[in-house]
Amino acid sequence: MGNICRSPLAEGILQSKVDSTSIFVDSAGTAGYHVGNPPDKRSIAVAKKHGLNIDHQKCRKFSKADFSEFDYIYVMDRSNFSDVTALASNQEETNKVKLLLSEVELDIKEVPDPYYGGDDGFENIYQMIDRACEEIAKKLN
Repeated sequence: MGNICRSPLAEGILQSKVDSTSIFVDSAGTAGYHVGNPPDKRSIAVAKKHGLNIDHQKCRKFSKADFSEFDYIYVMDRSNFSDVTALASNQEETNKVKLLLSEVELDIKEVPDPYYGGDDGFENIYQMIDRACEEIAKKLN
């Protein structure tokens, strides 16, 4: 939503699993609350714990142009799915949008927003996102 917690982690994790010379990975939020800001310090910390550096990322807002720029658009929850698909101009654009966790077999299909929780929430979502990104990377590589 704000591009400071879940999606920066997904960006960093997926970038670490694909060939960055041929695959461009980026993240964006559906709200413009934090445009230009770095990810949440807790996302930065959990990424660093797992050997990833995401502190250089800057938050941006999803735009209609992203449908032309990207082949796949993954969202964290149904609310973001609705916000992104509402910007689609046609069915082809809508078909690019998927829930990130639809790529893995888990009991849940939405990545919970850890913003108002403790540090454990960030570790939990890291693990979920990592599993999904592993499957996405297999398809892309």
